[in-house]
Amino acid sequence: MKFLEYTPFDSLNLFLDQLNLGDCTIRGNLEAFSCKHTATDRRLSISLEHEILDYLGKSSDSDPSSPVEHLSSRSSRKTLIYLVLTLGHMYPDYDFSAVRAHLFFQEEELESFKQMVDTYLSDASRQWAATNDGNSLLDSMTKAIDEVIKIRECDIYSYNPDTDGDPVQEKGAIWSFYYFFYNRKLKRVVSFRCYCTSKLSGDDFLIGAASDGEEEDALIDMDI
Repeated sequence: MKFLEYTPFDSLNLFLDQLNLGDCTIRGNLEAFSCKHTATDRRLSISLEHEILDYLGKSSDSDPSSPVEHLSSRSSRKTLIYLVLTLGHMYPDYDFSAVRAHLFFQEEELESFKQMVDTYLSDASRQWAATNDGNSLLDSMTKAIDEVIKIRECDIYSYNPDTDGDPVQEKGAIWSFYYFFYNRKLKRVVSFRCYCTSKLSGDDFLIGAASDGEEEDALIDMDI
């Protein structure tokens, strides 16, 4: 994956970089990546592919919880690998090589993303509007994403990690969420990560990259 610089994200990322909301701080970031593999990506991609195929070989088709139907598709496996690689580039010091596939969810509509922004960024939205001629933060975000990746042509995924698989938990996060917009034609992914920390946890939780971590479970239960 290669990081791509796009100016439509600049003002939004500047606004969401350590946004002060009184007793808590919000940090959010929009990033774009091409799906072209680096040498490291290729090695990890091959490793993940082998792990998935090994899992499929051990799975029973009669098992109702088995993801065989989905992971047996080459396209689904590629998508999973792109999402895992994107996470790795977002948090280069964190190990996502064994992240479980069922932690990714394909969103049927853009509305789930809009609802998440409206719910968790309501205070941030008021601040944005106050300093941007009354413009909506959500509208500004979706417009910027659309400029970069043509949002209506994207498959949208959310990542809902458990405690061990969320890098920002080590920073004292109260809540966090992750969305990925994947345009298959453009071979491009846009990620949006956002989390909130209480100031009671200390400023040292707000700065620096996450520590190394490791998922213990195998790639399972994919539905993409």
